[in-house]
Amino acid sequence: MNMSWAYLIVAGLLEICWAMGMKYSEGFTRLWPSAFTIGTLVISFVLLTIAVKNLPVGTAYAVWTGIGILGTTIFGMVLLGESRNAARLICLGLIFIGIIGLKMMSGEHS
Repeated sequence: MNMSWAYLIVAGLLEICWAMGMKYSEGFTRLWPSAFTIGTLVISFVLLTIAVKNLPVGTAYAVWTGIGILGTTIFGMVLLGESRNAARLICLGLIFIGIIGLKMMSGEHS
């Protein structure tokens, strides 16, 4: 795996962090959760920007958001008691398959 994909995966994991941080910042009214959210958001965007230097922008953006969707939804189910119904889990599985498919089908250059 080249470094662009590594940057993209880390950017996606940080997207999960800032998305969850938004919940805990309570509308940016709590200092440390707000600082965490803003910090992880900035780093996530910087890493995404680095990744798209060598990856197709559409693929990179879809993978980045897909990682964020999967992780945030799973953490929402585990930590916040959000719905775990079968249809929702099937949809998450489809997103996961889409991420893997985009990785497998993408070229290394835009």
